[in-house]
Amino acid sequence: MQEDFLHYVWKHKKIDVLNLKTSKQQPIRIVSVGRHNYNSGPDFFNAQLSIGDQLWAGNVEIHIKSSDWYAHHHEQDVAYDNVILHVVYEHDSDIFRKDNSEIPTLELKQVINQGVFENYKRLFSAKHQWINCETDFAAVDDFIISNWLQRLYFERLEVKANRVEALLTASKNDWEAVLFKLLAKSFGLKVNGEAFLSMASSMDFSVIRKTQNKQMALEALFFGQAGLLEHATDVSYQVALQKEYEFLKQKFQLENSHVMPFQFFRLRPPNFPTIRLSQLAMLYHKEQHLLSELIAAKSMADFYELFEVTTSEFWKSHYTFSKCSKASAKKLTKAFVDLLVINTILPIKFSYARHKGQSVVQEISELISEIEAEKNSISKGFNSLKVVASSAMDSQALIQLKTNYCDTNQCLRCAIGNSLLGK
Repeated sequence: MQEDFLHYVWKHKKIDVLNLKTSKQQPIRIVSVGRHNYNSGPDFFNAQLSIGDQLWAGNVEIHIKSSDWYAHHHEQDVAYDNVILHVVYEHDSDIFRKDNSEIPTLELKQVINQGVFENYKRLFSAKHQWINCETDFAAVDDFIISNWLQRLYFERLEVKANRVEALLTASKNDWEAVLFKLLAKSFGLKVNGEAFLSMASSMDFSVIRKTQNKQMALEALFFGQAGLLEHATDVSYQVALQKEYEFLKQKFQLENSHVMPFQFFRLRPPNFPTIRLSQLAMLYHKEQHLLSELIAAKSMADFYELFEVTTSEFWKSHYTFSKCSKASAKKLTKAFVDLLVINTILPIKFSYARHKGQSVVQEISELISEIEAEKNSISKGFNSLKVVASSAMDSQALIQLKTNYCDTNQCLRCAIGNSLLGK
């Protein structure tokens, strides 16, 4: 038994509301269950209850047993002085306020909806399953799932937007600098994301502004700060980058001692940091005002056009400095651009609009719905139960659902869990 379940029962009145009585046999009539409080203090604020012949307004506290009141030391906390009803599953002790007046107690054991209780036990007794509702997920109404996933997507987007806000504060409200850091992290993907971010954070964005007119200078800057130009070489292009970087290093007083090492191991060659850094340099050379272009973009076609970039000429026939390979364009793929939009561009657009006092919810909904669902273990897991991931909005929402609800047993805060409890 979880207290969260009792919160659910009280909030949704899953009890015999016509026959409620206190432990002293006073009749109880619920006018309002109150506002659910997820922070410290009583569980429900501003409830309205008729107890006996008296109408009360105040707070409601919920416990498994009455004695939990003392176990949690509420009798010493002034925040609980306005509790008008103590709702418990099992009444095992009378509870008193600091002025020695007794707090009325409602025991739920005999009045709880048995169907809901059985559904609760079924949901939380699931052992060794991927998610608690694995056996019942397919039976959940499509409308409930669709609405819940849309809400979860924006819940996840809000988390990403908060990270944008933190970087914005650190960057003294320089949106271009924030965009560069987040794009760099995305270009590094999972393996090198933090390393790319540390490289991007190792210099002021003004340095990029002053060098982006010259693609080779920008590439030398990125490679040098990444620590990829430190070895002696007879490769002419590498030598040229080294000379350019030494000039930039002196000019802008650069240092890279805190930049994380870049990994090549177990990466497919197109994802080598050499290739991704060159593409990033080409992007910033091609688009001198990238932020304004991205904010103005209204369709995925606009994004695909903006990110139509390749590497510099040297990297068309190389993956590393030392070894030549078959020549290829090495353009950013559609799938890679989709990831950039999901993980960087849309959080930036959302946060930027919020700062401007604008709403882009509809625009973002349309954009994310244009992108195919990501293929990962979570989307595959849910789709094996019932096909629910048809776009990137769904796959992003499913990540939020699995990691923040399913894995932490927050079924009672989940619309899917609620629908199964109320069957």
